[in-house]
Amino acid sequence: RPPSRHWASASPPAWVRVRSCRPTPGSRRPQHGGHPRPRPPRHWSTRSGGAFGDPFLDAAVERALAHNADLGQAVARVAEARAAERFARAQRGPELDLQNEGGRIRELEVIGPVTANGDKVAADLSWDFDVFGRLAQADAAARAELLGSQATRDAVRLTVASATASAYVTLAGLEARLEVARNTLESRAESIHFAQRRVDAGYASVVELREAQGEYASTAKLVAQAALAVAQQENALSVLTGSSPAAILRAPGGLDALTPPPIPTTLPAALLQQRPDIAAAEDQVVAADHSLSAARRAMLPTIGLSANYAETVADLLQAAIPTYLFASTALAPIFDSGRRRAAAGRAAAQRDAAAYAFRGTVLTAFREVEDGLAQASRMSEIRRSVDAEVDAQQKVVDVSVRRFKAGYDPYFNQIDARRQLLVAQLDQAQTRTDQLNAVVQLYKALGGGWRPPASRPDPQGDAVRARLASP
Repeated sequence: RPPSRHWASASPPAWVRVRSCRPTPGSRRPQHGGHPRPRPPRHWSTRSGGAFGDPFLDAAVERALAHNADLGQAVARVAEARAAERFARAQRGPELDLQNEGGRIRELEVIGPVTANGDKVAADLSWDFDVFGRLAQADAAARAELLGSQATRDAVRLTVASATASAYVTLAGLEARLEVARNTLESRAESIHFAQRRVDAGYASVVELREAQGEYASTAKLVAQAALAVAQQENALSVLTGSSPAAILRAPGGLDALTPPPIPTTLPAALLQQRPDIAAAEDQVVAADHSLSAARRAMLPTIGLSANYAETVADLLQAAIPTYLFASTALAPIFDSGRRRAAAGRAAAQRDAAAYAFRGTVLTAFREVEDGLAQASRMSEIRRSVDAEVDAQQKVVDVSVRRFKAGYDPYFNQIDARRQLLVAQLDQAQTRTDQLNAVVQLYKALGGGWRPPASRPDPQGDAVRARLASP
């Protein structure tokens, strides 16, 4: 790990340990591991005005957060979990049913045929007292699952925002490569004209001309491939923003318009607490633990209350006859062929699996942050090396051209120098893209950024972002 990027804590804090998620007997079960859950920011930017200072990028992220299909599914699943939580809570209350029966009957009696009309209205009340807390545990499990679905929605939101930002940066990088290829193609065309004049004047063989034409055709293929990659990336970014494939509005400066924010030299490990995937995994442990308690308490007796009140009206009766019933019920399972015990065993296994999943999620989070910090640091070094390489190759091309025109070097030396310059320039564009994407991935790994110093107000950029975000 580079010395300039390090964690404030060398070891994971206590809240990441799986054992801490299991409450001891007789203790209250802490919600979310006993620590408050920070809400991840709605906007992907880590500071006001956008992390990269590009209002077009911010507008694309806003559209993705508003119209992305995957995020819409996550929101729908939250609504489903909320309805399930209401259902589990309603199971703990009484249930009142109203019943009405009416009819007409004709029977043969001793005195002859008898026709009668009758009507009965009844009200049934039932209530499970939940003496041993089975329904309460099921309600708590549903609440934890609701919180988990909300955290999962936030994780999807974070993923969508990061993917959109990364796609935008990749698009700018592909455009930079396309620009390099087009500029090289223009120089290849000039080389063909120069070689043609030398051949016509008798100063060079036709081999130089064919070599220049071959280099032009190779560069033209590169231009077509780069243009295709730009079009495909635009289509992918359009789908991320929830729209049909179309051209994407972007800053005219390309990669030059994107300025990565400074990364602090020290990042506290507590930043990982704002990762929504960790919160979702923790909620799954809590839900599984409550489900296990509910499954175990299903082996205990069930005590409830049932009541019925009815009034019967008929032609043969002079007045309505009321009837009622009040009774308490107690149901104790004696033999069920092991179904309840098997259900408890399955719930225990699910709780253990959720605990291991939580531990794996935390370890993965630490790895992603370490990778992000290392990549962000090393990419700066790589970019400096690539920039120096491009400058050196450009000087080689300039010297080769002068020596060729002076008659000291053959034409092939110039072609080889230009070819090496093209490779270095394409590598430079890719390195700049990777450096910006490393910042985006580090933002995602930290669950929403690292809160760098706030920038100065940018009213013009805010106006552009508001205009671009509108449909």
